[in-house]
Amino acid sequence: MTSKDTAVKPAEPSRRDILYIATGAAAAGAAAAVVWPLIAQMNPDASTLALASTEVDLSTVPVGQIVTVKWRGKPVFVRHRTAAEIKAAEDVPLSALPDPEPDAKRVQKPEWLVVIGVCTHLGCIPTGKEGEFDGWFCPCHGSVYDLSGRIRSGPAPTNLEVPPYAFIAENKIKIG
Repeated sequence: MTSKDTAVKPAEPSRRDILYIATGAAAAGAAAAVVWPLIAQMNPDASTLALASTEVDLSTVPVGQIVTVKWRGKPVFVRHRTAAEIKAAEDVPLSALPDPEPDAKRVQKPEWLVVIGVCTHLGCIPTGKEGEFDGWFCPCHGSVYDLSGRIRSGPAPTNLEVPPYAFIAENKIKIG
């Protein structure tokens, strides 16, 4: 016997082998066609992506006024505080606050306060420039917030939330 006789010859693919490969490829394509829309539907809606961040022109907000903008479906209060309001917010002793947080930690520039306008008690929308501390008042259950959005009285457990924001120009902020 020679070494040529003992060599293994590769098998020629049969018609059945080709059918198996074609069927497997078609099944994989069909599975991908079914799974792709299921995965794609988990992506955020285009309107949600558009609201991921919002820019606010601060030059239109007079001193002492509050504007409300929408971000991620929530109201955001932007308050242009007066010097007296800043002083009053800074002078509050932390021991008088149910959720102690200094004013300086809640603002990037003292004259601008940016808070999410949703009461931390049950999600109501507080009204501005009201209440005992001239901040915000939630008429639903009586929560009172001060000039820095800190809870002062009522059932709300925490201060109004400060959203992530940055000054992108002297008179413009980007929320989100």
